[in-house]
Amino acid sequence: MSGAWFAETLYRDYQQRLKISKVLHREKTGHQDLLIFENPYFGRVLALDGIVQTTEGDEFAYHEMIVHVPMFAHGKARRVAIVGGGDGGALEEVLKHDVERAVMVELDPAVVELSRRYLPTICGDAFDDPRAEVIFADGTAFMKSCGETFDVIIVDSTDPLGASVALFERPFYADCHARLSESGILVTQSGVTFMQEQEARDTYARMKPLFADSWLYLTQVPTYGAGFMTLGWGSRSAGPRATPLEEIERRFRAADIETRYYNPQAHVAAFGLPEYIRALMG
Repeated sequence: MSGAWFAETLYRDYQQRLKISKVLHREKTGHQDLLIFENPYFGRVLALDGIVQTTEGDEFAYHEMIVHVPMFAHGKARRVAIVGGGDGGALEEVLKHDVERAVMVELDPAVVELSRRYLPTICGDAFDDPRAEVIFADGTAFMKSCGETFDVIIVDSTDPLGASVALFERPFYADCHARLSESGILVTQSGVTFMQEQEARDTYARMKPLFADSWLYLTQVPTYGAGFMTLGWGSRSAGPRATPLEEIERRFRAADIETRYYNPQAHVAAFGLPEYIRALMG
């Protein structure tokens, strides 16, 4: 397939295409169609069911913002759960913090196995860190039956198609709320709002009755084309999102984490939403 083009199938009326310089792996796992290929600009690309999940070139814009915003807003997160995230990018970013335990709940073992093999620049040594535990299970079932509490829960899921639909529904958010500590934070992948406005609208509407503080915040990921990506935010208290810039800067300096997208200014600015997104929130 060298020289062919990968055409993403996420939207009916809009398409992006990435040139394939080399196919590294393709298989039908027990859950989805998995493709890893090389692109001259973005490097190695992971696609599931015809949809780009992550690339070496721009993964930092997604993983840093889905992780460091809740982690630095909380300030004392020691126990973290990640639902999905089989590429290991979110897990790697979580482990840059002073955490005691990071649990990753992934449905498809093949995603982890092949990410370790082909995407080490994304996952690093995260899967070998003694603080990390990988559980292969359905994320909704885990949150319903789990007896643990977490300071931060990160839902790094695929789009709401097939098995992922339940990760965008209110019962799952309620189960996550029950698993959070006193000032705990839930963050979810909530789509590219210009193209997937229902996803953002539903995320906010379903979180709002459950959490003391619910909102959306932004990142910009080049291969998630057509505008800002929104991340859903739900916190059991109003304090974390209101953390002043000066305190976020202090925490960031103390953590001594090297980043390419996240910084304290981007953290605060991410909660300032364009009017077309605010309008969706009513």
